[in-house]
Amino acid sequence: MELDIQTTREGDVCIVSLEGEVDVYTASQLKDVLVETIEGGCANVVVDLDAVSFIDSSGLGVLVGALRRAKERSGSVRLVCVRENVLKIFRITGLDKVFPIFASVGEASAF
Repeated sequence: MELDIQTTREGDVCIVSLEGEVDVYTASQLKDVLVETIEGGCANVVVDLDAVSFIDSSGLGVLVGALRRAKERSGSVRLVCVRENVLKIFRITGLDKVFPIFASVGEASAF
């Protein structure tokens, strides 16, 4: 499965919308986009996971790395996800306590 990544900017918030699977094969692609986004001056990032059907530990690692990078620049990474199978992974790993998770991009973008 492939991962389609679209990035848009609304003011000082960058929205990274994903579609597909975030796994060991696609995590590096996501990492490149997130690093480029944050290093490029957008430290407040919303990652839209609504069209993600699967995420594994390598994908979670990329998100944690992005959060660390954003916090170093006084920013944050917020997630948008309502898919139960993806939310379950965040709950099991305890990352639902680390990342703010919202039901819509609009809610997550209200920094």
